Parts: sequence; C-alpha cells; structure tokens
Amino acid sequence: MANQQTQVLGRALLTPAVALLFIWMIVPLAMTIYFSTLHYSLLDPGSESFVGLENFRYFLTDPAFLTSLRNTLVLVGSVLAITILIGTPLALLLDQPVIGRSIVRLMVIAPFFVMPTVSALVWKNLLMHPVSGLFAWGATLLVLTPIDWFTDAPLFAVILIVAWEWLPFATLILLTALQSQDEEQKEAAEMDGASALSTFIYLTLPHLARPITVVILIETIFLLTVFAEIFVTTGGGPGLQTTNIAFLIYSQALIQFDVGNASAGGLVAVVIANIVAFFLVRIIGRNLEA
Repeated sequence: MANQQTQVLGRALLTPAVALLFIWMIVPLAMTIYFSTLHYSLLDPGSESFVGLENFRYFLTDPAFLTSLRNTLVLVGSVLAITILIGTPLALLLDQPVIGRSIVRLMVIAPFFVMPTVSALVWKNLLMHPVSGLFAWGATLLVLTPIDWFTDAPLFAVILIVAWEWLPFATLILLTALQSQDEEQKEAAEMDGASALSTFIYLTLPHLARPITVVILIETIFLLTVFAEIFVTTGGGPGLQTTNIAFLIYSQALIQFDVGNASAGGLVAVVIANIVAFFLVRIIGRNLEA
C-alpha cells in the first residue's frame, strides 16, 4: 500500500512538469503542421490560402533540397570520422601519466565550452582569413599561396570548424571509457608479449566500442541541425555549397519570407532526423546488448 501511494504521489508531482513539456513540444509542432498547409508569405500578410500538400511537393522537388541534403550528409559523416579518428588517439595520449596531465586535459576540453558563434568567428577572422589569418601567415612562410578557405573550399572549412568544436566532446567520452578499462588485462597482455598495437586492437578498441557508438548517436543528433557556424562564416554560399537542411529552412523562412514552404521543410527535416535516429538507436542497442 505504501509503495502504491508513493507511486501515485510521484506521478502527481511529475504531472505538471510532463504536461508543460508536452505543451512546449506539441504547440510548435501543431503550428508547423498548420502553416505547412498554407500559402503564407510574410511579404503579403493576410492573404493566406490553403494549399494542402503543395508546399511539401515544392520543397522536395526543389534542386536546393537535394544539394542541402547531400551537404548535410557529407558534413555529418566527415565530422564523425574526424572526431573519432582523431579523438581516439588523443584520448590514448591523455590517458598516459605525464607531467601537467590535468592542465593538458583542461586545455583539450576547453574548446567544447566556447559558443559556436564565437568559435566560427575566431576561425573565420583569425585562422582562415586569406590575408591576415594564421594559416595564410604559415603559407607565406613556406612560400606557398594562401588559400581562401571560404571561397575555394567552403564546405571543407565548415567541416573543420564543426569538427574542432566536437572533438573535445568525443575525446572526453573516450578518455572516460579508457580510465575504466581493466588494467590487469593490459598487464597480462604485456606479460604474454603482446605489442602495443595488438593490445589496442584486441583489448582497447573493443572496450571503446560502446562509447564510440554513444558519441556517434549524440553527435549525429546535433550535427543534423548545424546552423550558427554556416551563418557566421559562409552564409550558405558560395551558391549552395555550404547550405544544409537547417540553413535551407532558415533561408526559406527569413530570406524568402515563405513561411509555408519553410514549415514543410521543417517537417521534412524532423522526419529525416527521426529516420536517422531510429537506425542509430537500433545499431547502438545491438552493440550494447553484445
């Protein structure tokens, strides 16, 4: 009886918070669905008309959608590859007992706490500027032609900026996992004559399988909605070279003032994100069960 009363009391106390969260989620979603069925232009307020699924057809057949989808997939895949391939050896280095290890760990993790807008401005004006940037200065010292990153390789520049922001997160998760590894297994492998490479492949890497899948899931969810870095550095250009789905929806709503089309794009983005999350959760679930 006491347990039942405790459960009832707990549910009663949680109900306001859950109801508020539900309203917080369902109201914007309902309004987005409503606006997606209208021809609604901010340049001509008061002339809204019902168009059904016409906005979805227009958005999905727009060549900009396929380009933005491709850029989104390239951005997500590239950042995941960079953060995992660099974060793993970086975590291994930070796990070694060296002088000043705590300070080094703090310096590595620090970029994750910098706001994306600030980080993008630093990269744009201090590092990748074709005249006064650090990379241009280094190229000049090597008697090379400085690269105009945001004109010649804009998508690659955005990938570097976003990867730099997420690398500390991946490194921190992997480092935490390394610290929980059984040292007796590593000592036994060393006594048996196993090389450092064999120890990494057969002991460390399987131990990192679960944290790597967690990193992939969390990063993918956030990378699908990258916006600030693109807005600050390239503005989606040149042309559509750095326009992802999130920036395309923004341009439809606040540059072309087409709320109906942008709302349809937002719902398409939600569907794509849920499809990606569904398969990732299934893959990660199998990995965790194993």
